[in-house]
Amino acid sequence: MLLADGFEGAFIGVATRCGQPTLAVYSAHKCIKLLVERDGMTHEEALEYFNFNVVGGWVGEETPLFLESMSLIEACNLDGEVNDNERTE
Repeated sequence: MLLADGFEGAFIGVATRCGQPTLAVYSAHKCIKLLVERDGMTHEEALEYFNFNVVGGWVGEETPLFLESMSLIEACNLDGEVNDNERTE
């Protein structure tokens, strides 16, 4: 299981699927909050960095998952993109 270096405080658990490797799961909201608080980024900078460098960083089939918490209604109404500014945890 691969872990996302530097995001230990955002780790929320593991995900499993039949016949697939177990994956580390992180809260996307907590990752962005960590970048703001730890690295002094603005929310916009943290969101851009997170989407490009963290979520966009494929390291093989054990690449961690980054969970966007939302209700079922929110998930059914997605346009294909998650807007972190519209959600609170």
